Amino acid sequence: MPISPELFPTLEGLLNRLAVEAVLAAPGRDEGLIPVFSLLGELREGCAPEPAVHSAIGSLLPDIEQCLEAAKPFAAPLVSRLRTLVEWLGSALTALREGRAVPPPVAALPAAEGGPVPAAAPPAGSPDALLHFDLAENRELLTEFHGEAVEHLQQIEAALLALERQPDDPEALNSIFRSFHTIKGNAGFLGLGPMHRLAHEVESLLDLARDRRLRLHSGIITEILHSRDALQEMVRQAGRVLEKGELPNRIIPVSHLIAAVRRWAESPAPAALAASAPAPAAARPNPEAPAAPTDGPSQTVRVATEKLDSLMDVVGELVIVQSQLLETARGSGAAAGPLQRDIAQLARIAKELQHTAMALRMIPIKPAFQKMERLARDLARDCGKKVDFTTAGEDTELDRTVVEEIGDPLVHMVRNALDHGLEPPDERRAQGKPETGAVRLRAYYQGSSVILELRDDGRGIDPDRILAKARRQGLVPADGSLSREEIFALIFMPGFSTAEEVTSVSGRGVGMDVVKRNIERLRGRIEVSSEVGRGSVFQIVLPLTLAIIDGLVVRVGDDRFIIPSTSVQMALRPKRENIVTIQGGEVLDLHGKLLPLHRLHRRFGLPARALDPWDGIVVIVESSGKVCALLVDEMIAKQEVVIKSLGAFMQNLPGVSGGAILGDGNIALILDPIALLEAA
Repeated sequence: MPISPELFPTLEGLLNRLAVEAVLAAPGRDEGLIPVFSLLGELREGCAPEPAVHSAIGSLLPDIEQCLEAAKPFAAPLVSRLRTLVEWLGSALTALREGRAVPPPVAALPAAEGGPVPAAAPPAGSPDALLHFDLAENRELLTEFHGEAVEHLQQIEAALLALERQPDDPEALNSIFRSFHTIKGNAGFLGLGPMHRLAHEVESLLDLARDRRLRLHSGIITEILHSRDALQEMVRQAGRVLEKGELPNRIIPVSHLIAAVRRWAESPAPAALAASAPAPAAARPNPEAPAAPTDGPSQTVRVATEKLDSLMDVVGELVIVQSQLLETARGSGAAAGPLQRDIAQLARIAKELQHTAMALRMIPIKPAFQKMERLARDLARDCGKKVDFTTAGEDTELDRTVVEEIGDPLVHMVRNALDHGLEPPDERRAQGKPETGAVRLRAYYQGSSVILELRDDGRGIDPDRILAKARRQGLVPADGSLSREEIFALIFMPGFSTAEEVTSVSGRGVGMDVVKRNIERLRGRIEVSSEVGRGSVFQIVLPLTLAIIDGLVVRVGDDRFIIPSTSVQMALRPKRENIVTIQGGEVLDLHGKLLPLHRLHRRFGLPARALDPWDGIVVIVESSGKVCALLVDEMIAKQEVVIKSLGAFMQNLPGVSGGAILGDGNIALILDPIALLEAA
C-alpha cells in the first residue's frame, strides 16, 4: 500500500525540520541529537509502506540512539551520514509524490565507520558521482588544494586563450600541462575521483600536443575549456564545503567531457602535425617545476595563519621596545637632538608596520554572513514562516579570529529572531503587517570598532513578560524593580527562556547566554533595543583586532591600569558638590544624571593617593547600556598597547582581560569594564 497523498505535506515538514538539524549538527557537539532521533522515528513510521525508505532511515536510527544512551556527541562520520540521508530522502519523497520509482538507496549507509559516502551508488565504472570530502581527516589539505586549484584554473583559462591566438606557443602549453598535472595529482591524493579522471584525460591530450603528435586548434581548446569549467565547478563545491560545511548535493557530470577529450586524442592524422619531430628541450620541462608566468603576476599569495600570528607577535615586541627606547631617552635627558629624531622615526615606522601586520589578519565577514542566509532559509521552512533575509556590509573586514569565532553567536541570534521574533503569517496579517517578515543582518565600522547588527520587524521583546518570567524563575525578587536595559539583560542569563514550548529550534533556555559569553571572550559587547509590536535590534560591538588595543592608561597608587578606549565616554576631575551619597553608596551627579561611583583601589585592594574623589580623576565608562564612574588617582596617557596573556596563574581574574608591557618595562593590567561592573 503506497503512502497516502495527504501524508506527504507532513512528511516533507518533518524532513525540512530534520534538514535544519542536519545543517546545525557539528562533530563534537550533542545539540540536536534528541530532535534528530525523534524526527527520524516519525519519518520512519510515516514511510513504513515504502520498504526502501523505511530501511534507509532505520539504518541510521540505532547509531543516533547509541549516542544518546552513551551521552556521546555527534561524530564526524555520523554527521556526514545524516546529511547524506537527508539529501537522499528529499529526492525519494519527490519521486514518491510524482509516482516515480525511488532512486537507489544511499550506498553503504549502515557502515558508520566508513565516513561520508555518496548520496547514491553511481553506475559501475562511471566517473559521474558526488565528490566525497573527508573534512575530519583532510581539512588542512583540502584548504591548501582549494587555494592552489583556484590559481591553476585561472592560469589554465588565460593560457588557453593565449594558445588559441598562438597554437605553437610552448610556454603556454607547458603551463596548462603543469596545472592539469598538479590538479590531477592532488585530486587523486584526496580521493576526488571524478576530478582526478577528467584532469588525467586532459593531461594525456596535452601530452600528445607536447610530443607534437597533435596540433591544438579551436575545437580542442573549446573542449579543454569545457573541462576546465567542470573542474572549476568541483572546486567551488570544495570551497562551499570548507566555507559552509555543505556537502555536495549535485553531481557534476564529466563522462561526456572525458569521451570528447578521448575522441580528440584518437583523432587521425588530419589534426596532427605533418612533421612529428621531437619537441625541443624547453618544451618538455619537469611537470613538477613551478608554473611559468602567463599574462601577469599573481595578485595574491597564500600564507599560513601561524606565520601571520608570529609576525604579529614580533611587531608587538617591536612596539614595546620602541616605547622602552623613548622612556630611556627621556630618563637620560636626551629629550631633543639626533637621538630623539631617530626614535621618532622608529616610532613612525613601527606604527606603519603594526598597521600593515594588522591588515594582513583582516578578512571579510562575508563567509559568516553567507552561512546565516542558508540558515535563515532552512529555519523559515521549519517554522512555517515567510522571511525576507537580507545582508549588508559583507565586505567589512575583521580580525581573522573574530570572524572564525562569531559564527556560533550569529547562529543563535538568527534562530531566536526567526523563532521568537517573527510572527506567523496569519498573526502578521491580523496586525496589519506584511506576511513576509524582514530580518536584516549588516556590518559597519564605528570608530575603532565593528558593529554587527541584526534587526527584525517582529513582535518585539515585552519587558513586562520578561520580568514576570524572571520573577517566577527566582532570578529577580518579587518586589524588585529593574530598568528597561536591565530587564533586556535578563535574556542573557543561563537557563532563561521566554518560549512557551520546546521546539527543535529553541526554547530550552540555552543560546543567548552562550552568545554573550562568546562575544565577551572576543572583548566585545552586545546591546539590545526593542519595541513591542515593532521589532528588535541586537548590536554586537567588536574590536577590529584582538592583538592590539587602544587604551587609557591610569594610575591607582603605585600601579597602572589600562581601560579600553571603546568603553570610555569621558574623564573629568569632579567638584566636591558633585559627589553625593545615596543609600550608603557614592554617586556622581553628572549634569543631573546620577552615576554609581566605584573606587578602583578598593576593587583591587590597593593603597590610594586620592582618597577624596575631587582629588582624583573620574573615568566615565559604558558597557551593555550601563554607565558608571571609576575613580582613579591619575590619568597618564592614551596609547596603543599590545595585549599579552596573563597565564594560568591569573586566569579568569574578575575585571581583568589581559596585560600589557609599558614603555618602562612594567606590566599594566587591562581592565574588562563589563566584568568589572558585574563584579561591582
